[in-house]
Order: sequence, then structure tokens, then C-alpha cells
Amino acid sequence: MTDTAIGIIALVAMFALMLVRTPVGLAMLIAGFFGTWALGSFRSASALLISETYSATTNYSLTVMPLFILMGNVSSAAGFSRRLYEAAFAWVGKLRGGLASASVLGCAAFSAVSGSSVATAVTIGRVALPEMKRFGYGDSLSTGSIAAGGTLGFLIPPSTGFVIYAILTEESIGKLFMAGILPGLLLTGLFIATIWLVVRLKPGEAPQLEEREESARRLLALARAAPLLVIIVISIGGIYLGVFTPVEAAGVGAVLVILMAVLGRKISLAAFGETLMESIRTSSMLYLIIIGASVLNPFLALTHIPSALGDTLSSAGLGPYAMLALIVVAYLMLGMFMDGLAMLVVTVPIVFPLLTSAGFDPIWLGVAIVILIEMSMITPPVGLNVFVVKSAAPDVPIVRIFRGVMPFWIAMMLCLVLLVLFPGLALLIPNSMFG
Repeated sequence: MTDTAIGIIALVAMFALMLVRTPVGLAMLIAGFFGTWALGSFRSASALLISETYSATTNYSLTVMPLFILMGNVSSAAGFSRRLYEAAFAWVGKLRGGLASASVLGCAAFSAVSGSSVATAVTIGRVALPEMKRFGYGDSLSTGSIAAGGTLGFLIPPSTGFVIYAILTEESIGKLFMAGILPGLLLTGLFIATIWLVVRLKPGEAPQLEEREESARRLLALARAAPLLVIIVISIGGIYLGVFTPVEAAGVGAVLVILMAVLGRKISLAAFGETLMESIRTSSMLYLIIIGASVLNPFLALTHIPSALGDTLSSAGLGPYAMLALIVVAYLMLGMFMDGLAMLVVTVPIVFPLLTSAGFDPIWLGVAIVILIEMSMITPPVGLNVFVVKSAAPDVPIVRIFRGVMPFWIAMMLCLVLLVLFPGLALLIPNSMFG
């Protein structure tokens, strides 16, 4: 049996394991380990497993993930995330469709703390969905805005997607974080524009609220959210100014949030303990994914599948943008049945050398791939964020939620097109920092 045939069998087995709900990291680890054993020996497979596990768990750069995860979980448990939503609600909540726009703004702000799309959708959804239901918002708009807004957690720094991409490609985490700022703000604006358009076309989705917030109450809501906003500015701004490395920024942010929660008596000892355990569970899942990818990727290189795919595309005579379009279509198709993180770790080792050799900037490419992964999070029939919102709104049919996210999916595609037309959207800030 040829090396390529063994590789194909291992990949099929890996996808089969994922379909029966085997954890993504474990499925990749099993495929990579036994595939390497089939190509060589048990000793070589064991040596690969041990060395890659050690490398992943001792990688200093990876400590940014548990620290930012802890920062987000403490913020949620202490109720700081509710303050972000309340501030957004005070400023835009009384506009037509304002509650949905406030939800998107709340998701964007909390994304700068958590770095997780699921955590963002769950946290803001718990606060915003009951409010939108109380004021008579349509199910499609309310659930769709939360599901789509939650995906911003994968794009706006500190994004776990950027961390994993950086580890897989050996690119700078700091550059990727900075590259995500402008596209994240652009996508937030496009989501709000989408809400405005939906409300214009379907006025029944968002009734007009007559009451207006007084200026004093707006400023009070903003002041209540200010401490967490200051921490966000310190963390992300510190990276931009070169004061902190991403790991140091994560540590500073986590410590400041914990101090704010403890000194303000916003979190009990029991709740803090549960927050720590939740952070450990989430971090362990992400570390397992990275270990699995670190075992799978050398195996794929031995099978020559990535190089064979590259040779096939090169011989087809496709130009850079035709190749990019083909890969975008492949991502959209994979997003119909594959988890976003699984897509990221499986596809990046294959598409990264293809597109960078075609002339695309690796930092720009990271932003484009993360946006594609975001789209997969609301693409039927898998759409992880849709099912997360479904758990918070059990009375809303899943079909209605998918219908609600479709306008936002189109907004994501528009954002991707703008990113292709204007690469500076992703590269302006990192280039100004690093040259």
C-alpha cells in the first residue's frame, strides 16, 4: 500500500471518529499516531507522540490561551459582561432594532475579553435574549444576531483561532492579534447594518420603542462598564504599543479582572473555584487539539498528500485569486458538516503553503481563514453557534435560527470580499507596528 493511500485511509478514519462525536483533538491524535505507525514503526510513532506532546505543553506562547480564557470566565461569572451589554443597550437599545444592535456590540466588547465564540454567544445570549423577547423582537432576528455576534469572539483579539493558526504556521501571535482589530470592527459594523436592513424589510422583527434613555443614565451605564473596557484597552493597547507581549498582556488582563472581581466582591470563593475548573477544562480541550494537530501534521507530510494537492493545483494553471476562490468554496463546503476548530487544524497545514507560495501574505491569510471559520459556525446543518443559541432559546425552532443567521452570513461574505479587495484592512496595524 502506498504512503498516500495510508494517508487517505487515516483521514477517512479521523472524520469517521469525529462523526461519532470523538473529541476533535483525540481523533486527530489517533489518526496521526496509527498512521505514522503504519508508515514506519511503533517506536517512531511513540517518539512523535511524546515529543509533540512535550513541545505543545511547554510552549510559552500557548500560555496566552488559558490566561485569556480565565479572564473571560471571571468577567462572565462576576457579571462584568452584563455591564457591557447594559452600556450598549443604553446607547443604541431604543433605536429601531437597537436591542439586536446592542447584542452585537456586547458580543464585540466581550470578544475582546474571552477570545471564544461559544463563550461570547452563551454569555451575551443569556442577558440579551430575554430582553429581546420581552420587547417583542422576532425570534429570527434575536437569535440570529446573537449567533452571528458570538462568532466575533473568533476574530476580535484575543482570538483562540489566531493562537492556533500561529502555532500551526509559526507566525507571530502579536501580529495576528493586531491584524484582527480592523476586520473585527468592520464585521461588527456590517452586522449592525444587516440588522438595520432586516428591520427595514421586516418591521415586525423589531418594534419601535418609544422610551429614550436620558444622557445621565447613558453615561452611568458607560461608567459601570468602564473598568472592564479599560482592562481591554490596557491588554490590547499594551500589545500595540510594545509594552506587553501577548502572553504578558493576557497575564495582566487576567490579574486585573480577578482583582476587580475580588475587591468589588462580585464573585464568591465557590464561584471562583468553578471558574478556575471551567478554564482548565476549556484549556485542556484546546491543548488536546494542538497536540493532535502536532501529531497529525507530520504524518500528513510523510504521506505527501499536501504536496500532491499543491502539484495538482499548480498544474491546473490557476492564478492566485482563482486558487483562493477554489479554497474558499472548499471551506464553505467543509463548514456544512465540520467543526470550526477541526477545519482550522486540519486544513491550515495544507492550504497555508499553497496560498503563501501564490503570493498571499501569511498574516492576511490568517484573518481570511478565521473569517471563513466564523462562517462555518453559523452554516447549516452543523453551525455550532446556532446550537449554542438554541440551548439558550429552547422554544425557538432550529430552522428559524438558521433562517435568522443567513443575512449575517452574507455580511461575513461581504467582509471577506472587502478583505480581498483591500488587504490593508488586515495589514495596516501590524505593518505599522512591525514594519
